[in-house]
Amino acid sequence: MKTLAMITARGGSKRIPRKNIKEFNGKPIIAYSIEAALGSGVYDEVMVSTDDEEIAEISKKYGANVPFLRSEKTSNDFATTTDVIEEVIMEYKSRGIDFDIATCIYPTAPFITADRLKTAVETLRDSDADSLIPVVRFSYPPQRAMEIQEGRLIFRQPEYLSMRSQDLVAHYHDAGQFYVFRTESFLKNRNIMVGNILPLELSELEVQDIDNEVDWKLAELKYNLINN
Repeated sequence: MKTLAMITARGGSKRIPRKNIKEFNGKPIIAYSIEAALGSGVYDEVMVSTDDEEIAEISKKYGANVPFLRSEKTSNDFATTTDVIEEVIMEYKSRGIDFDIATCIYPTAPFITADRLKTAVETLRDSDADSLIPVVRFSYPPQRAMEIQEGRLIFRQPEYLSMRSQDLVAHYHDAGQFYVFRTESFLKNRNIMVGNILPLELSELEVQDIDNEVDWKLAELKYNLINN
């Protein structure tokens, strides 16, 4: 069973310039994703999908392969993760290389560890599921969400107001770090978020969206708290 790790790292970034190779606690942030994938020992190929020569060179420096650059179609602001994954899988197919399981890893996910990737790949491999997605529990019950209507707070689901928090069904959201999936299922559905999906629950401390400079500083604080 052949396995692929693809790290998606486009060159353009509006809110944080050169985000994917910006220094994070002493090295380019993409290096954490590359090192975790290589250190897991479960991948036959660890590659970076990019349209950017500088990102490609840094990725190679940290041990990833960059066998081809992205097409113009998957390099613009409207390209989706699905588009990028499909392009990578089909490009390898055109070279006579097929993978049974693939992992799409984001380049700005320094909390990913080699052990976690190993666990994720082995869990999916030993199951009958189509994919595995890391998730984190909502810290506040979504059942008690409110809206502002005409300047007033309105509870969306007032029937839950009298229930204890511990009696409400837990809700989760995508941790935004990586996705493990069977390539056959992906190519059939063109979607990771459908089919038989396994969860991998993470703690809030291990998850941080990085969309602006404040997010970046929070991520560094969390990383240092975990590792020091």
